[in-house]
Amino acid sequence: MSTEYEGTEGPAQQSATPATPPVPPVPPVAPDGPPPGPVAGPPPVAPPGPEVSAPVPPAAAPAPEAGPPAPASGLQTPGPTAPPVAPPAPQHGADWAVPPAAPPALPPYGGPEGPVWGAPVPPGAAAPKRRKRFSSLAVAVLVAALVAGGVGGAAGYWAASDRDEDSSSTTITSTEIPKDLKREPGSVASVAAKALPSVVTIEAKSGREGGADLPGGGSGGGTGTGFVYDQQGHILTNNHVVASAAEGGTVAVTFSDGRKYDAEVIGRAQGYDVAVLKLKNAPSGLTPLPLGDSGKVAVGDSTIAIGAPFGLSNTVTTGIISAKNRPVASGGEASSKSNSYMSALQTDASINPGNSGGPLLDARGAVIGINSAIQSTGNALGQAGSIGLGFAIPINQAKNVAEQLIKTGKPVYPVIGATVDVSEAAGGARIPLKGNGDTPAVPPTGPAAKAGLKAGDVITEFNGKPIDSGPTLISEIWNHKPGDKITLTYERDGKKSKANLVLGSRTGDS
Repeated sequence: MSTEYEGTEGPAQQSATPATPPVPPVPPVAPDGPPPGPVAGPPPVAPPGPEVSAPVPPAAAPAPEAGPPAPASGLQTPGPTAPPVAPPAPQHGADWAVPPAAPPALPPYGGPEGPVWGAPVPPGAAAPKRRKRFSSLAVAVLVAALVAGGVGGAAGYWAASDRDEDSSSTTITSTEIPKDLKREPGSVASVAAKALPSVVTIEAKSGREGGADLPGGGSGGGTGTGFVYDQQGHILTNNHVVASAAEGGTVAVTFSDGRKYDAEVIGRAQGYDVAVLKLKNAPSGLTPLPLGDSGKVAVGDSTIAIGAPFGLSNTVTTGIISAKNRPVASGGEASSKSNSYMSALQTDASINPGNSGGPLLDARGAVIGINSAIQSTGNALGQAGSIGLGFAIPINQAKNVAEQLIKTGKPVYPVIGATVDVSEAAGGARIPLKGNGDTPAVPPTGPAAKAGLKAGDVITEFNGKPIDSGPTLISEIWNHKPGDKITLTYERDGKKSKANLVLGSRTGDS
């Protein structure tokens, strides 16, 4: 864009053909003698620029020379042109009566209304002033620079592209291209590359006609994730991933490199939502994932989730630990006996159906949890997806359960020896008046009865941690082992009391 006439009322573009000055009048009678000399007087005053001699009438009318080119458009301000070459001296003779040809005209300095370069200036007239073009240009460039900083350089490109064609580019480009892309050892890509060979996709199929119901309304089988637990070919996953195949069904696992193996369920814990598989004809050279310490995890720690969301194997997502000790009941209705309970690690790493059973890693690549459940807004038209609230079983708890299942095939649960209401939140975990099947809510020989608890009591604290419901209490209990000593705070008739007891045990899910 040209700034030639910016801020003036002149034409938008200078004419390419210079204006022709008026022809001087012809004398009525040619003189007999020599032509008169020039009239004495003050010399003409030229406008600023190089001096220009006044034109002298030639003897003959030579062909007019081409005038100088019009000033170029662009951001540059116009400069003076070269002075015209003086015509030859006049000759005396009969041709004197012929009027001299008009000299080549120079373009106006300031537009059609301005004086012609080289023309005499009338006495007393002020010399034409040059237009202050640099000031407006500087303002334009300043505005362009400020706008460029706000819109990512778009105005800067406009200012650069609007200059004269002869201007050189100021763009600087690098000619050096890195030969090899090196990733830091602790990067997500590095951790994922090391962990993926030890993560498997699990396909479970029911052996019973009609299949078995699965969480989310599915039946007959499903897809989930697991990971290598040891070199003997044990795979750790969720119970709900393989529950449909536990009785007469089939299970197959596929590694990240495409190798596929059949497997069998050797143990599962419904309450913990943990299961252990064993590869048939396990290959040699299996690499177990390293296990971390979920007790040392802090809110804000980085997390990496690996799994097969919606059947898309070897998917890696990242996030952080957004909460700890989150009480979660999953698997069905709140009062369902088939629920699992966990004091979960909460993460915002994307977890979806199919991620279940997969590892939740820390920034070093150590397993800190088993992805198990998600909170979702729900969708009646299809499967629910991640909204940034995923829950993982702490690996410290899952490891204890896995060792029990590998050793005996059955889970062992710690208990307080009392039934608690899981269907409502009553400001704590309430002990109902009766237990399941009209059994006593507090068996007389159990740990709770020995500590003085009775039906109707409301447990409000477990080892100093607040308890707001039955599922919260169960989650805390299952973070411990049978034989651990714990302290309960409970309310009875509006009065708070404390009780110390030793956790008992229960074997199996029945």
